[in-house]
Amino acid sequence: MKKLMILCAVILGFAFTASAQDNQKPEFKFNEEKHDFGKIPQGTPVTTVFEFTNIGQEPLILTEVRPTCGCTIADYTKTPVKAGDKGMIKITYNAAVAAPFNKTIVVTSNAKTPTKYLNIVGEVVPASKPATAGSK
Repeated sequence: MKKLMILCAVILGFAFTASAQDNQKPEFKFNEEKHDFGKIPQGTPVTTVFEFTNIGQEPLILTEVRPTCGCTIADYTKTPVKAGDKGMIKITYNAAVAAPFNKTIVVTSNAKTPTKYLNIVGEVVPASKPATAGSK
């Protein structure tokens, strides 16, 4: 019986240690996870910056930031983000086609939640053409 109690105590100790370590992991807190560009003129690239804070205890490392289409370019903080510090993910959409859009950016890291999804939405409208001389 004594051995059984010691075994249970050891197992509980490991469980609490594993739980405490999980609380130490880095974690994102974004200023926003979805950005609406509204109406933008065709042919005019637009950019937004998703800023985040590492609210965990360990450094946060972004391993990949992958847009789901070739019309979107991502740049991001490549160095580890220390606890309490800020990082950024800069997204540029090329706005070549006149149509509504909803694009997803997949962020992979060593965070407690290892995969995050950011979204950009808006509508590309045809650029207005300058009036030609003689037209009324």
